[in-house]
Amino acid sequence: MTFNDTFLKACRRQPVDRLPVWYMRQAGRYDPEYRKIKEKYSLLEICKQPDLAAEVTLMPVRKLGVDAAILYSDIMNPVASLGIDFDIVKNVGPVIANPIRSAQDVDRLRPIDVEGDLSHILETIRILDRELKVPLITFAGAPFTIASYLIEGRPSKTYIRTKELMYSEPEVWQRLMDKLGDMVIAYLKAQIASGAKAVQLFDSWVGALSPKDFKQYVLPVIDRIFRELSHLTEPKIYFPGVSSGELLPALHDLQVDVVGLDWRVSIAEGRRRLDNRFAVQGNLDPFVLTAPMSVIKEQAKEIMDLGMEQPGYIFNLGHGLFPEASLDKLKELTDFIHEYSSSVLNSSKEVNSNVQA
Repeated sequence: MTFNDTFLKACRRQPVDRLPVWYMRQAGRYDPEYRKIKEKYSLLEICKQPDLAAEVTLMPVRKLGVDAAILYSDIMNPVASLGIDFDIVKNVGPVIANPIRSAQDVDRLRPIDVEGDLSHILETIRILDRELKVPLITFAGAPFTIASYLIEGRPSKTYIRTKELMYSEPEVWQRLMDKLGDMVIAYLKAQIASGAKAVQLFDSWVGALSPKDFKQYVLPVIDRIFRELSHLTEPKIYFPGVSSGELLPALHDLQVDVVGLDWRVSIAEGRRRLDNRFAVQGNLDPFVLTAPMSVIKEQAKEIMDLGMEQPGYIFNLGHGLFPEASLDKLKELTDFIHEYSSSVLNSSKEVNSNVQA
């Protein structure tokens, strides 16, 4: 089997024969085989076993036929290297034993030691680099999203403590952003050196900010992260998370290849707000997967038709898969995306060929 580089071509806005597709959280709880593994091991325990983490990463590639693998890991993994004590609690999410609430807490954060503390993750990447026939996407959590967990102490719907620190102690906030930015840069560089073929920066909750606050308090560190990775040729993806449509115009100058869109903004409108400067990725509402297959295909077709209006489109969800999603529906959707997009793109090639003739 030859290497499938369709995803990488789309990231670079090159022509493709069919649309590439992968799903955020595609290695996860919707898969009964994965749920059996989780009966024995926690997420963090799986991550510390490179052979097992690699196998979990490979499972959806084999079962669904997607065009890229996403590393099985968690955005919180690198913060342990900074001196943060946390656990991933079932039905809750990250819970921090020593949340950041003061300047002293920020100053105590250590520089990340990727090789020393995260060697198991790098080894997982090396295993996958040898075994995969599709590109491996690795990732990091963006500074605002990581900070929201570190400050709140657990997932939040309001981010009240996070915004309180941001507004009331902007210098402390900036030091925290700088330290988390350094962490992300070192982590992503190490991932690429270990064999990652693309990297994604997840900023799942930054849509909680207004465009003005995003530009003032967060965008500078996002800009720095991608500038310091710009010499690396691997595609870079920024996903500004849910409810982030109003932030898209602010991303105009980022040195990224792809921007992920949630389902609240259409592909066409997302491109317009981004001045058509990037490839785009998205953006089916994950919960459409609860619908009958006919509805799923209808919505996917509408999204694909917009995506195929110009090169540089990757089919994905607007956020991650949820446990109740159907493995069978995902497989049927993946096949439909490949078949429908191949038909449309090849028909377009024939029309262009006849016009030129």
